[in-house]
Amino acid sequence: MQPGQMAYDKGISVFSPDGRLFQVEYAREAVKKGSTTIGIKYKGGVALIVDRRSVNKLIEPKSIEKIHQIDDYIGCATSGLVADARVLVDEARKAAQVHKVNFGENISVEMLVKKICDYKQNFTQYGGARPFGTALLVAGADDLGVHLFETDPSGALIAYKATCIGVGRTPAIEVLEKEYEDDMSYEDAIALGLKALKEAIEEDPKAETVEIGLAEDGKKFRRLPESDISRFIGSEEA
Repeated sequence: MQPGQMAYDKGISVFSPDGRLFQVEYAREAVKKGSTTIGIKYKGGVALIVDRRSVNKLIEPKSIEKIHQIDDYIGCATSGLVADARVLVDEARKAAQVHKVNFGENISVEMLVKKICDYKQNFTQYGGARPFGTALLVAGADDLGVHLFETDPSGALIAYKATCIGVGRTPAIEVLEKEYEDDMSYEDAIALGLKALKEAIEEDPKAETVEIGLAEDGKKFRRLPESDISRFIGSEEA
């Protein structure tokens, strides 16, 4: 960085002369160093697949939670700073409950994601705070179908058919772009997601270090048990 850019680097609410907010860009870098997190849509549902390996062999893999349930039909997977993600998940849960109390119905997936992004955007516009160094993949089902959204540290949101965030994004996206098809079956989508994860982490995934969450039309959000994940990984290796 050039010496003349230092002031713009330190100020969250100050644009650089070329129109950049450096602190937001640094927050994106934190996401790029986070866990590999894949979202993929299939016919009637969305799967979230997360690598939860730890560099510390003394940590219990099951204690690392990367997939969170927001309400009955919506869940999310996170990549980036864990504490930041926890705050956003709590905010999302609160927004979902407030909507249910006020209107007597579940919040739509897009409305919830927009509320999360509005909250994140506030931390890019005012001094005395920093952006959230985490991104969320939000999967859910509502009256309009099933949805997969990515939220950016800047407060932007994008809907995807399949995507990846985290440290292994580039190789995983290459696999998804080549092999993803509309209206894939549930089994094919999980197999493709695990294949993309394998390319991203450059080793065979293990059931105890992979977390999978499912949002399906007409069904409550759920996590796959380790036995089901083992079956998918076994069939992938066969």
